[in-house]
Amino acid sequence: MDRIFKLLLFIVAGVSIIFAVPAIYAGTSVQDVIQMNNKAYSKHSKGIVQFSHKKHTEEYIKAYGKLYSSACGDCHHDAKNTPLNSLKKGDNVQNCIECHKIPGRKPRAKKGAPSLTKQQRLAYHAEALHYNCKDCHKIFNKDYKPKKAPTTCGKCHPKK
Repeated sequence: MDRIFKLLLFIVAGVSIIFAVPAIYAGTSVQDVIQMNNKAYSKHSKGIVQFSHKKHTEEYIKAYGKLYSSACGDCHHDAKNTPLNSLKKGDNVQNCIECHKIPGRKPRAKKGAPSLTKQQRLAYHAEALHYNCKDCHKIFNKDYKPKKAPTTCGKCHPKK
């Protein structure tokens, strides 16, 4: 009986490992292309951005070296906007909408109404994403003239 129990225990452990390893890997891997889509939006007026994490974190660094040093903290930050430079590939990160909670863009200001501050605009999910991406692209374009990172809608958002 003791021998059968040990064999059964060995088989259960082996099967558990076979299923656990891929599950752990899948939970910590980063997709190559991330659809910048969020369930908070019922419809999009423009096509969904297909963000290439690999290009931004590996290929651009190889191509442009120190000029374009995309560290995790260039995009990922905490609630105080402090860059999360200690992230490693595969670390679990929150979706932007966890903090930038209002779906969509800021409403158009009515004539004569006071403008929103940058902090108020950043509460809107789409505004935060646009600031993050466009600001980085503008810095890149300023420093590296021959190549142009997109800064207009149609360059990032594919046609529907």
